[in-house]
This record gives sequence, structure tokens and C-alpha cells, in this order.
Amino acid sequence: MGVVFIEGKVKGPAGEESVRFLVDSGATYTVLPEEVWRKIGLTPLREHEFVLADGRTVKRKVSECYISLPQGEGHTPVVLGEADDQALLGTVTLEILGLVLNPFKRTLEPMRMFLA
Repeated sequence: MGVVFIEGKVKGPAGEESVRFLVDSGATYTVLPEEVWRKIGLTPLREHEFVLADGRTVKRKVSECYISLPQGEGHTPVVLGEADDQALLGTVTLEILGLVLNPFKRTLEPMRMFLA
């Protein structure tokens, strides 16, 4: 599968920033680089341990922000990344926005929604 990036904006109490996200269908949560979340004024609400693809465990703080993508917008939890962490768009945010990654076209598309 190829690499998919998407441009978006995130808003917090101190402002708005543009972000180039790697769409990672294997990542549960969206990650914001430290420089971004500090600029928009996010503060930690809780802390979790996360398992990385290589099996290592890391602790990161989690907050919430408003995210805008070309396909939709809404509030989402975000992992507050450290200095060298990259911006990732995870599945929780995609599901909140009703989006799914089409791996063949490498695009975000509306999710088929079920109530049952």
C-alpha cells in the first residue's frame, strides 16, 4: 500500500494551524507534533501508554481539538506528540468524521454508516 497524506487544520483555545497528516489506517489515534499543539494552546487531559509498530511502549498525553479536513470537520481526541513525533491521522478521527481510507485509490471517502 502507498503512503497517503492529507492537508488539514486543527483548532485549539489559542488559534489554528495547518497540518500535513500521514493517513495511517494502522494508528488508532491522531497525533499532533509538539510544535503544533503548543501553538494552538492544547493542554493534557489524560495520559495513556501506546504500543508502537515495533512493539515498544511509549507514554503520551492526550487532549482534544477541532479538526477540519476537506471531507469534513469535528472534535477529536489527539495524542500530544513530542518534539520528533510526526502528524498522523488515525482511525478514531476518521470514524468520528465518518470517513474511511480507500487503499486502492489512496483517498478518504464517506464511510458506510450503520445504526444496528
